[in-house]
Amino acid sequence: MSDVTFNSGTVAAQRWWHRRAVRRFLRHRMALFGLAIIVILILACVLGPYLLPFDDLFIDLRARFSPPFTGYHIFGTDPLGRDLAARLFMAGRISLLVGFAAMVISTVFGSLIGIVAGYYGGKIGVVLMRFVDAMLSFPSIFLLLALAAFIKPSPIMITVIIAATSWMEIARIVEAEIKSLRDRDFILAARTLGLPNSQIMFRELLPNAIGPIIVAATLTVARAILLEAYVSFLGYGIQPPLPSWGNMLNGAQQYLASAPWLAIVPGVAITLAVTGFNFVGDGLRDALDARSDIT
Repeated sequence: MSDVTFNSGTVAAQRWWHRRAVRRFLRHRMALFGLAIIVILILACVLGPYLLPFDDLFIDLRARFSPPFTGYHIFGTDPLGRDLAARLFMAGRISLLVGFAAMVISTVFGSLIGIVAGYYGGKIGVVLMRFVDAMLSFPSIFLLLALAAFIKPSPIMITVIIAATSWMEIARIVEAEIKSLRDRDFILAARTLGLPNSQIMFRELLPNAIGPIIVAATLTVARAILLEAYVSFLGYGIQPPLPSWGNMLNGAQQYLASAPWLAIVPGVAITLAVTGFNFVGDGLRDALDARSDIT
């Protein structure tokens, strides 16, 4: 009976904490603004191509360099007469997909390294964290470009490369969080009961460290989108005719004076996406911190 009462009290406390976190997030105006931006961008990229009269590959040479709001071309056209809105939405699908997929891979791998290093400590923790430090010693941009230069560019490979250069910060965050939790009473009780290390790590420690992981994952999406745009802009990322926000900027740089909308439209999309995810990450960080007091 006492165990049932204890478990019920624990579940009730967790639900209360979750409700408090949701209320704190909903009071964070910039986080809500960022969330609205993300939702609008995702809906536009998912539904937008079906609502336009042109697809991203339709060429109309008579409509080359049409400025925004010319006929059905709400964002104008590019040098081949392709509708810029259609290309923007299709490019958004790829850029956002790369961002989310890279976030999942880097979060899973970084969390795994951080949990093992933080829980076991000792030589295992030292070796793993020195490996993390060694990876962090390389500038991520140069490491990303070096890897991209030797690998045939494709959305899958760009996703893997970005994830390979983005997991280290998550590993450090998780390792620090696990080290602060591993000597708590509930972990000592789990060890006394003879629970295996894997169960302690992934069923006891990981749920209690999920807050910092969620925040880091959200910020990783913004970073991945920016890195994809950077690499594609330099010509090492997503290759035409497959559109991405980065290679749209690459193709627009020679027309900055004559057709500035070719650079402004994808540039604004990148800015909104990165800003939105950063605002949401800041809001989640404050909401999941019980000591925060958002006014």
